[in-house]
Amino acid sequence: MSEQTEILIIGAGPTGLTLANLLGMNGIRTILVEARAKLIDYPRAVGIDDESLRAMQTIGLVDEVLVHTVPDQQVRIVNGTGKIIAGINPVTREFGWPRRNGFVQPLVDEVLLEGTRRFDCVDVRFGSEATDLTQDKNGVTVTIKTGDEERTIHAAYVVGCEGGRSFTRQKLGIPFTGTTREQRGLVIDVANDPLGTPHAVFGGDPARGYATLSLPHGIRRWEFMLLEGEDDDLVHSDEFLHQLLKDHVTDPSSLDVIRRRIYEHHARVAERFREGRVLLAGDAAHVMPVVAGQGWNSCIRDAMNLGWKLPAVVRGVAGEQLLDTYAEERQDHVKAMVELSVGMAKVVTNRSKITSAVRDATAAVIEHLPKLKSYVSGQGFKPMPKYTRGVVLHVPWQVSKSVPVEDGAHPSTGTLFPQPRVKTLERDDVLLDDATAVGWRIYVWNNDPAYFVSAEVRIQLDALHATLVHVVPSTQLSWAEEHASPGVRVIGDSNGLLKTWFHDRPISAVIVRPDHVIAAECLAQDLNGTLQRVLESAYVKTPAELAKTLVSVPVPEVGRVA
Repeated sequence: MSEQTEILIIGAGPTGLTLANLLGMNGIRTILVEARAKLIDYPRAVGIDDESLRAMQTIGLVDEVLVHTVPDQQVRIVNGTGKIIAGINPVTREFGWPRRNGFVQPLVDEVLLEGTRRFDCVDVRFGSEATDLTQDKNGVTVTIKTGDEERTIHAAYVVGCEGGRSFTRQKLGIPFTGTTREQRGLVIDVANDPLGTPHAVFGGDPARGYATLSLPHGIRRWEFMLLEGEDDDLVHSDEFLHQLLKDHVTDPSSLDVIRRRIYEHHARVAERFREGRVLLAGDAAHVMPVVAGQGWNSCIRDAMNLGWKLPAVVRGVAGEQLLDTYAEERQDHVKAMVELSVGMAKVVTNRSKITSAVRDATAAVIEHLPKLKSYVSGQGFKPMPKYTRGVVLHVPWQVSKSVPVEDGAHPSTGTLFPQPRVKTLERDDVLLDDATAVGWRIYVWNNDPAYFVSAEVRIQLDALHATLVHVVPSTQLSWAEEHASPGVRVIGDSNGLLKTWFHDRPISAVIVRPDHVIAAECLAQDLNGTLQRVLESAYVKTPAELAKTLVSVPVPEVGRVA
């Protein structure tokens, strides 16, 4: 038995489920297969950041996800004596959401799975294992085993995101380079939280490193470093668990343990993220220690990157070379996240008393340096995505006598565009992405963007379902809306944050991709030429080519559009 689809996703983890939602929004025929009979429910990620919450907003599921989060979760880092040596408490809302949040991954994954059921074009199949894969210039054929039955699925493209032991990656022979530390950890989840405190604690105790976090719905997570000679079978020993927990709670024997599991500290990145028509994403492409809480979030970034590129290629809007930019953009940032996670793991789990003493002394110095303390507390050490290659156009600012530049200002191309709250005629207080819909957006301050965009470029933008956005002070909102060109969306900068953003840079127009990355920035007069170069970098076809090849699908409607 054989069937056809446009995209086949292998693996129903956070990457595959998020990608399936994005593809569903774009009307792409998608089959997602998962070897397991149901979603994983054992202890996994516990941190969701502001970038990922923005992604959940993009796919229209953020309200359902927020139910399972602890917003603005502070972290206290303590030494072996229990003294607080550092705190992490970022309070920014730069991207519209709290930067640090505790969450229950199995419940959020359930939300993502339920979200796929909104789309008739998405078919999720559990108990279906990929056992073979071949490809040619026309597509990929994957053999799927479901019980005693075998069938083949032929897809235009396949995305393997079935975890660190990825069948797809192994079948393609792609090396998974990096290390697996001998250090192991034990995760314990407890219901009816015996502590009840809202924050997280990272214990850098040289005797045995640990972490404890408050999770939603009365769940408490503990993670303990296992020492040399301690066997994995100890995970099943209540006596061993009680021994570990005796310094943390009054009566370990009364705890309602709901999950326990051993994990290893992997730090690996696939040498290639694409092989022909097959792509790797999520843990199939990269794994990292859990300490920095970026494994799940890195998976979501992969899905957001592929979630607009695959539809553009499948629909015939862009050439397949666009898919090469996925690895160009994601690999460097993933490596930076792996390095951060490894570094934090070493700080928390090291067993050297000398190293721990140096760490504590350094923390004491930082405590008396306000700027450095604020940098640590605000998570300034976390590498933010900044793409230097791919679908980004890095050009020098056109500074003139009329357009000076502030000292210390830097171009923002390749970084994420902020998401303040804005005003529309329909709503007084709405997040920017909700006010401007999903997809490509071209923001222009105090000018109607349509005036600066040629008819030819407008055809290409329409094929991408792009939105032209006129940004004005909220006092001008009614007038600008009345005089706007057809198809131009007008938003009011009610709190002045967007005005400040443009004021700090010698630009007035910014081109933002569907994954919220700034593709280019320029002055209004240069917008059309800049758009042409961005579209070329995205391998978007010419108007004549689009007229011949474009596959029409409805404009994505999912989201909380104002």
